[in-house]
Amino acid sequence: MDKFRIIGGTPLSGSVAVSGAKNSALPCLAAALLTPDTVTLHNVPYVRDLITMRRLLEDLGCTVLVPALRTHQINAGTVDACEAPYELVKTMRASVLVLGPLVARFGEARVSLPGGCAIGQRPIDLHLKALEQMGAQIELQNGVVHARADRLQGADIEFEMVTVGGTENLLMAATLAKGRTRLINAACEPEISDLADLLNKMGANIEGAGTSIITIEGVNALGGTSHTIIPDRIETGTLIVAAAITCGELEITHCNANHLTAVIEKLRAVGVEIEQVNESTLHVKGKSHLRAADVATEVYPGFPTDMQAQYLTLMTQAEGEAVIDETIFENRFMHVSELQRLGANLRVHGHQCRSHGPTPLTGAKLIASDLRASASLVLAGLAAQGETWIDRVYHIDRGYEKIEEKLRSVGANIERIKG
Repeated sequence: MDKFRIIGGTPLSGSVAVSGAKNSALPCLAAALLTPDTVTLHNVPYVRDLITMRRLLEDLGCTVLVPALRTHQINAGTVDACEAPYELVKTMRASVLVLGPLVARFGEARVSLPGGCAIGQRPIDLHLKALEQMGAQIELQNGVVHARADRLQGADIEFEMVTVGGTENLLMAATLAKGRTRLINAACEPEISDLADLLNKMGANIEGAGTSIITIEGVNALGGTSHTIIPDRIETGTLIVAAAITCGELEITHCNANHLTAVIEKLRAVGVEIEQVNESTLHVKGKSHLRAADVATEVYPGFPTDMQAQYLTLMTQAEGEAVIDETIFENRFMHVSELQRLGANLRVHGHQCRSHGPTPLTGAKLIASDLRASASLVLAGLAAQGETWIDRVYHIDRGYEKIEEKLRSVGANIERIKG
């Protein structure tokens, strides 16, 4: 397995561009199943999860071409299977996003129960209950979901809790349903709005995306289109923290600060200088004296759980005590024990972690446990004195495009060691 070797203590400096949003590109790729015509997606990040989704679409019978860097052309006109196999689904939870489109267009889908990062239980029962409300027959046997429907029927669906994947799956399914569907207590993330923009370009009739109530008027068919994926807000936040934790100065381009308001406000509050240069560029300057501040993860537009590990790492270098309250996932402090190996003063109590800082970090050998945890370890390695080794970096490859090359381009002493 590949490893990262980092020699920390160097302030980052220069300009770095943000890639397309993984969590938007995944459902947009799945949405191509809704039409026999070609869907062209631009700004698709080159990350492991997208490679897995591409393989899954090809297994279903799609033709996926990459005529230019970060451009995908997907044609589902030759789909000859409706089953997403365990071998692919087990590595990536987002594979379940093919469920709604397959049932909507072909009347049937067989999808293995999904895998992904081990950060807590993320059951898909909300997806299945909602599809049943739309008339689908659902059977679960041997770890495989079998869904069938002659044609889905519009319905009022109120999610028991906010679910991003459930909102995306039902949003796609409802585009070809008969009649009107309302998704109540829907997720409001920018990735939801981006998916709705794509679907509307394909001929769907969707209103309210980005709010808690989304209305979809079903249509008989969807067509091809071209669409550009939004910037990755979590990569943007990670790069801001990289500048802050190294006391560096970065120009972060190709981003959208409006998608990261809660993170930017919190980082400014602890002492990070963040200036919006224009609609797609941020100027970030780290300071040697940061003030500790509490944070609680929330559904969008609150502070995202996907930035919790990075923020906690920054708090190890801030003056005072910070309480990080993880309200979304029950098992998302696995990075804490690794940060403690570097010297961080952290204590976990249930769903909270307390950081006492600042504490000097010293290089050590670390093991990444999930996607965002691995990003936090890279950030810690950049701030630590001496040499840090991070094993199992395939986790970070799932969601960050060549992060070591981007960081090296702005002065980080980081290299990938092939294993």
